[in-house]
Amino acid sequence: MHLVPHWHALIRRAWSIRLILLAGLLSGLSLASPDLLGIPRGLFAGLSALVTAAAFAARLIAQRME
Repeated sequence: MHLVPHWHALIRRAWSIRLILLAGLLSGLSLASPDLLGIPRGLFAGLSALVTAAAFAARLIAQRME
């Protein structure tokens, strides 16, 4: 297993990485304090699933690294 040559640019600019980080944050929030934001649990879980699905899709789409 090898890192891609431009991994540092990928971390800063790729939408897939941003969405993966957001999905991780939502997962952490749901575990730490599910009622923190006053959002019903089902809606919060749905939002988390949507962000995870978007991260998966963004990972498959070619992204410019400009």
